[in-house]
Amino acid sequence: MSNYKLANPAPLGLLAFGLTTVLLNLHNSGMYPLNSMILAMGIAYGGLAQIIAGIMEYRRGNTFGTVAFTSYGLFWWSLILLILIPNMSTFGVVTPTDNIAMAAYFLMWGIFTCGMTLGTLKTNRNLQFVFISLTILFFMLAIGEIYDSSKWFNIITGIEGIICGLSAVYLGLAEVINEANKKTILPICPIQEEKTAQ
Repeated sequence: MSNYKLANPAPLGLLAFGLTTVLLNLHNSGMYPLNSMILAMGIAYGGLAQIIAGIMEYRRGNTFGTVAFTSYGLFWWSLILLILIPNMSTFGVVTPTDNIAMAAYFLMWGIFTCGMTLGTLKTNRNLQFVFISLTILFFMLAIGEIYDSSKWFNIITGIEGIICGLSAVYLGLAEVINEANKKTILPICPIQEEKTAQ
């Protein structure tokens, strides 16, 4: 059992988060309306795959990965439920979430993400960028809900979300490709190596 190697679940979680975030923010930027593709990705890849990655991180003893992946996986499920529940007769008559409630929702996720960003300070620059850009995205979404923002603000928010999602996709692919090749093909700028080199 001592030679038993556990796979790294982080690429799965990062890719699940990144791809789903890009697709949602293409909608936010006005490229297409909210549709079943986004909902399906939110349930299956953004939601379930991240939760699985979080459980795998728990098995590896990684508290940060466990909290991050399971939380954002459940974020996707909660977001989908916010959209679907008002239209489901199972729950009776449920009032759709108004702008102020959605602003509070995004604000709390922004505060949570800001706190989680502190957990990336000794990892790598790419992961720091993912969490910093995600924090900004949540706060921009909250502002958009509070002020019922104009089309241009929504487009800028969508573009920021696409950048955030693509940064997670890059990091996920980098971890897979670098591990498969047993050398750095796509750099992720680890902090520990920088300190050792000095």
